[in-house]
Amino acid sequence: MPPTIRRAVIPAAGLGSRLLPLTKAIPKEMLPVGDQPVIEHTVRELVASGITDITIVVSGGKSLIQDHFRPNPALVEQLRADGKSAFADAVEEVGELSRHGHITYLDQHGPYGNGTPVLNAARNFGDEPMLVLWPDDVFVAPVPRAQQLIRAYEATNSPVLALMPLNPADSSRYGVPVVKEDLDDGLLRITGLVEKPKPQDAPSAYAAIGGYVITPGIIDVLREQTQRWYKDRTGEIYLTDAINEYATGRAVYGQVIQGRWYDTGNPADYLIAQFASALAHPEYGPILRKLTRDLDADHLGPGSDTHMT
Repeated sequence: MPPTIRRAVIPAAGLGSRLLPLTKAIPKEMLPVGDQPVIEHTVRELVASGITDITIVVSGGKSLIQDHFRPNPALVEQLRADGKSAFADAVEEVGELSRHGHITYLDQHGPYGNGTPVLNAARNFGDEPMLVLWPDDVFVAPVPRAQQLIRAYEATNSPVLALMPLNPADSSRYGVPVVKEDLDDGLLRITGLVEKPKPQDAPSAYAAIGGYVITPGIIDVLREQTQRWYKDRTGEIYLTDAINEYATGRAVYGQVIQGRWYDTGNPADYLIAQFASALAHPEYGPILRKLTRDLDADHLGPGSDTHMT
């Protein structure tokens, strides 16, 4: 049976301003989490979920992304000649991702806003649904987030948003869905999103995080929004605005994702993602745990009656 969704978009044209000056010369998508650039985590997730056509929408200064995924037979040959087979295998395998995911690149054109790269890519997709994943998210889950979203789409034949349980105090950081119906197994019928509400105004206990199944109907709304923008040239084109407009008369669903989400788009969360990835590594994890114990012991100092286990 052919996959119900075979195309995906990764918008990677942003400036990464929240991570400056770290991102002054290095695209935020190429910052490492563990032993991979963060965008590679997203690409691997899509390939593992059966996606066969990945479009990465870029802007100027993002050539390092293409360089990373581009096969480099000369480097592989040199590494093998030098007896560095493990490194050669690793470089070759990254290049294979480009083939398995059929990665293509598209320059972003149009108004500001995260809906624009989706609309740019959709011109090549016809009437097919697509996944949209941000390149600064890392999900650790037994079943890839993308696969969970695809399953929700197969059950509903409608747009789907990735959701996570929300700490009410954090509601002002996220879009919070208005839940109409709980269909079990984490699948929710929603009627829209409230952007960054105060905790007392949050309509549910969930947050919309990176990940969408976008259908042609939402692309039509994005196209209409963009046409309106060219008439008055105010504001930006946001994907959530299109979803909200679409949801006024048609079904939209949210899927609560089983797994752990790491956002790398700001310094504190990026450090958390780095640390969590290192702790999970079979070689680096024990080293870091020993380091934290040693640092705690140094902080406590001699004579403390606090015991560490």
